[in-house]
Amino acid sequence: MKKDLKIVLVVSSLLIILSVSMSFINFMVSLDSTQKDLKEYSLPLSVDNIYSEIQTHIIKPNLVSSMMAHDTFVKDWLLNEEENSQKIKRYLQMIKNKYNMFVAFLVSEETKKYYTQDGVIETLNKDNPDNQWYFKFKNTQTNQEINLDYNQELDNSLIMFINHKMIDEDYQLIGVTGIGLKISYVDEMLKHFRQNYKFSVYFVNEDGKVILSERKNNNLKNLNDIPELAKLKEQIVSKKANVIEYSKNDMNYLLKTKYVPELDLYLIVEAKINDFMKTEYNTFYINLFISLIVTIIITFIIIYSIKGFNKRLEYFANNDPLTNLLNRRSFNDNLNTFTKLSKRTKKPISLLFLDIDNFKTINDTLGHKTGDEVLKRVSSILRENLRETDIKSRWGGEEFIIALINTDSKEATEIAQKLKEKLENDLSLIKLVNKPITGSFGVTKIKDEESISLAIVRVDNAMYEAKKSGKNKVVLK
Repeated sequence: MKKDLKIVLVVSSLLIILSVSMSFINFMVSLDSTQKDLKEYSLPLSVDNIYSEIQTHIIKPNLVSSMMAHDTFVKDWLLNEEENSQKIKRYLQMIKNKYNMFVAFLVSEETKKYYTQDGVIETLNKDNPDNQWYFKFKNTQTNQEINLDYNQELDNSLIMFINHKMIDEDYQLIGVTGIGLKISYVDEMLKHFRQNYKFSVYFVNEDGKVILSERKNNNLKNLNDIPELAKLKEQIVSKKANVIEYSKNDMNYLLKTKYVPELDLYLIVEAKINDFMKTEYNTFYINLFISLIVTIIITFIIIYSIKGFNKRLEYFANNDPLTNLLNRRSFNDNLNTFTKLSKRTKKPISLLFLDIDNFKTINDTLGHKTGDEVLKRVSSILRENLRETDIKSRWGGEEFIIALINTDSKEATEIAQKLKEKLENDLSLIKLVNKPITGSFGVTKIKDEESISLAIVRVDNAMYEAKKSGKNKVVLK
């Protein structure tokens, strides 16, 4: 059994190694395929989709702001009719409603008045910190900007302003115009990208400063704040689109960059690779679990099969397959055990040898199939009329031998007589061969210090004497 167990352990180990190896290989292939797909297809395609949405949600407002800055009506009004505030109020109201903006505004360089669709809301002052955006912007070299700011005059909520300078024919600043979007509007757009595409989206300027991002899910203020990104800054703030891979805190990331000329900003779409590998990891763990379960089931099946096979081998090694009685070898082994026990207990053991009379004639006239049925019925009679403790065996052919435990020669002779009558009167046997079946019996007691083989020879001789003297008899020796 130990050898069988070793075989099972080896087979199970090989199955586990095979299943784990296959699962791991499939996992690695799947990871590589997913990462390649993310890098070459999903991320670039998603950037294009995101850019399309940005065009709708940010670039469009930027174009509206630029259009206002170049509108001749607005320029003429600033240069000639600023005292008529109702005109610009109606114009700004039309822009706000037509393009569904939070606010449309205009600042006059000459008067520093801040106009919206509601009219003049304040006059800008250099000493007012809330007005510094204008004075900083007018002194920059760029003609447009995007900034996030609070405006107490516009419900004090955080607003994204898209500002454009207005220049006259002499290239002099005459004002700043633009539109404002509530940051929640932009935030929802960026949140939509994260939830639907699993990407973090943000915009940086040429200095690496984060201009736009989802407020609650991106604490990054500048690319320089993260050493790994700072090293890649030149690649990120490049007008050439790039796909960049980097690691941070044992996590792998992919960046897809795209320059947005309408905003003069760099769109960054960031993917955490692990977020896209969850399915593969889960599949790997499920496959591994299933493989182990299957291996365990197969192991138990093998163990069960081996046990059953061993039991059958052991049974056929010890029993006669036709009669299901013990065979000669097993009889000797069992009798040897009982004789040793008998020497200690001083209790007798007797042997009974039975040979079916005229059995060859039954085979010759009725066939071996009927002969086999006779042998099976005789074995059943022995089991039915002898004790469980008695050792019953088919010795060979039509011969049977029984070891009667704790039985002396007198009791053994009585048992033999009883069996002889049972055989002769058994209706099943009579029906099989159309006449009574008889048997010749030899009986002997195993003597003290006598070998089993000598006792078997003596009981065999007793059986032959019964045959010679007319059969269907019991002879004690």
